[in-house]
Amino acid sequence: MKMDETIVNRLIDDLLTLSFAEDIGDGDHTTLCCIPADAIGRQQLLVKEEGILAGVEIARMVFRKFDPELRMEVFIEDGTRVKPGDVAFVVTGKEQSLLQTERLMLNIMQRMSGIATMTRRYVDALEGTGTKVLDTRKTTPGMRILEKMAVKIGGGENHRIGLFDMILLKDNHVDFAGGIHNAVSRAKAYCKEKGKDLRIEVEVRNFKELEEALAENPDRIMFDNFSPADTERAVKIVNHRCETESSGGITFDTMLPYARAGVDFISFGALTHSVKGLDLSFKAVK
Repeated sequence: MKMDETIVNRLIDDLLTLSFAEDIGDGDHTTLCCIPADAIGRQQLLVKEEGILAGVEIARMVFRKFDPELRMEVFIEDGTRVKPGDVAFVVTGKEQSLLQTERLMLNIMQRMSGIATMTRRYVDALEGTGTKVLDTRKTTPGMRILEKMAVKIGGGENHRIGLFDMILLKDNHVDFAGGIHNAVSRAKAYCKEKGKDLRIEVEVRNFKELEEALAENPDRIMFDNFSPADTERAVKIVNHRCETESSGGITFDTMLPYARAGVDFISFGALTHSVKGLDLSFKAVK
């Protein structure tokens, strides 16, 4: 499910409001004490590390929100592979505004670019297998939309945005509901009652649960902590009756056997919870 653009923009705007409040507070006194209010300058975003650039459009929103008179000239767009020395964009305007927006813009772009870079690495490694790379809800509170945007920019897919756009019946849901049949039946009844067209995915822990899940005709089944050999067996049992996903402790170094087992998706929490930011800087142009 794709979120309404108006909602996405509101969430980003709320994040920027909070971020400026926590960073600037009652004023950037370092800048205010030594930079004249009418001084005009230019700064450029300099790439210092090879990777995938992400967050250019969010940077535009940062500058526009703080000072609509800032002018941004973009040379490199989101999703482009970059190298040290590349200049992504130049921003011209009040030096006070440039200095006060610098850190927030960099924090966002470095993290988004790091996520996009890691995602592209995973996607490239799985090329030709037919298996797609998914993210998870293991995101930074408040930054989920931006982090999931970065996954898409890097070539991955969004599993779901939140708890509202897909039903994922995990082990705790199944246990609390008293089994897979009860959980799925209640999910379908709920969707019918509420008039919601939500996809239903069921997490299974063993082959008994797999058979129980298949009997309920879900949209997708997630194999939780299956070995590659068991995943291959499970994929054959499913036999294209629904989508399949592998999850649970799978890393870049261990993912290829799961993809070769024929699973449709592999989800990786590491894409958003264990990423290193891409090295970028925002330097004055004299």
